[in-house]
Amino acid sequence: MKSVRSLVLPVVLLVLITAVLARGDKSKFSCSESNPQSICNVAATCGSASTPCKIDIKRSGSTEATATPDTPDAKANKPFCLKAGTSVTFYTSSKNTGFVIDFGPNSPFDNEGAIMGGADRSITVVAKRPGCYRYSVGACTAGTIYGMCGNIDTELVVSAAN
Repeated sequence: MKSVRSLVLPVVLLVLITAVLARGDKSKFSCSESNPQSICNVAATCGSASTPCKIDIKRSGSTEATATPDTPDAKANKPFCLKAGTSVTFYTSSKNTGFVIDFGPNSPFDNEGAIMGGADRSITVVAKRPGCYRYSVGACTAGTIYGMCGNIDTELVVSAAN
């Protein structure tokens, strides 16, 4: 009987910890919500059909990259919105930095594969497909020894053009 009790407590703790971690992951991403476009308001929308959206990619610290859109409520790596038809320029304001933006097989843009640029090469694409997209951001700084590259996963929502 004592050996059964000693097995039950660790199993119950493991189940509780797993449930908490799973719930935390769902709330972290807007694309997991039933209506991800609910975050789209004036403060969270970058650019328009006539004004391009600019997204500054940087390496922050030793293990993290940041993507900061040019929005009134700009916060690095927070989900933001675009309208279909908006031109988006990925660039970095950091010297000696290169970046990679990867949407995987489902991209809101018409380009093939990852978007790659750097301090001397900004990349402009046009949002084409409405939906909620998770993407990976990688930024590397040349000339550093420890923690040369950083990466992070974040999201954007593309709403239909009006």
